[in-house]
Amino acid sequence: MSSRLLSLFAALAVGSVALTGCGEDATDKEASPSPSAPASSTASNPASAPLAFENAWVKAAESGMTGAFGTLVNSTGAEINLVSATTPASKMVELHEVAGAGGQTQMREKEGGFVIPAGGRLELKPGGYHIMLMGLTQKLEPGNEVAFTLTLKDGAKVDVTAVVKSFMGGNETYAPGH
Repeated sequence: MSSRLLSLFAALAVGSVALTGCGEDATDKEASPSPSAPASSTASNPASAPLAFENAWVKAAESGMTGAFGTLVNSTGAEINLVSATTPASKMVELHEVAGAGGQTQMREKEGGFVIPAGGRLELKPGGYHIMLMGLTQKLEPGNEVAFTLTLKDGAKVDVTAVVKSFMGGNETYAPGH
């Protein structure tokens, strides 16, 4: 057998072992909202990261503002408070909510950040909680990835990535003060 063919078989074997580690635990009581794989979470030890950002995605945009969505998953026995996020893809990032009463809603910064219950999940979605990217530093095209650093109230930081997707819904007006 040629050395190139042996190298190919070795690479395939290593890849199949790596993919096995990406599967969800069969005891997970809440199915993820889509069949796609979770976004990656990295820390000094990814398996011990207290927070994961599953099915993370960012709405494609050429400039201005956009949002990031997915499901925040707390793997600890204590509540986690996500207080901020940063990304090289924008000059400013805020944790937002869409709230209101009497048929009037507005998008605003979420005071105190997002609280994810012990062993629980928090869905970020258009028209609800989301991570707002303002002052994009680059065009976000479908298929690209956006890196984020999530900062928790205790100072811990969790690095995650989200894929950019085309999305026609959620055409909110992103104007400061509105």
